[in-house]
Amino acid sequence: MDLLGSGERSGYLLKSRVMDVDDFVETLDRIVKGASVIDPALVQELVAARRVDDPLEDLSPREGEVLALMAEGRSNAGIGRALSVTEGTIEKHVHSILVILRLPETEDDHRRVLAVVAYLDAR
Repeated sequence: MDLLGSGERSGYLLKSRVMDVDDFVETLDRIVKGASVIDPALVQELVAARRVDDPLEDLSPREGEVLALMAEGRSNAGIGRALSVTEGTIEKHVHSILVILRLPETEDDHRRVLAVVAYLDAR
């Protein structure tokens, strides 16, 4: 997706398409002329992958704001001051975020950090 989003001319064909010499030469010609050529099967996979259930989409706008401020490294108190709400309200939002992102409580993981990583990965 980063490659496609760059706007640079590029091409990606599956092996079966490369075996067809005429199709391969036509693809190269299009790329030389500035086009991007992506195999339809890959496009289908990329679109399907984007449709996969993304729990970040289930966050409310306020939960999204809280998570963004968490990603800036702010404490609950700091987030509360930034959003003009109490620290207790932020604690409730953080708890909700952790539930929505399906981050179970374990002794091995820091759920707040995992939530931030999920947020940053999605950006």
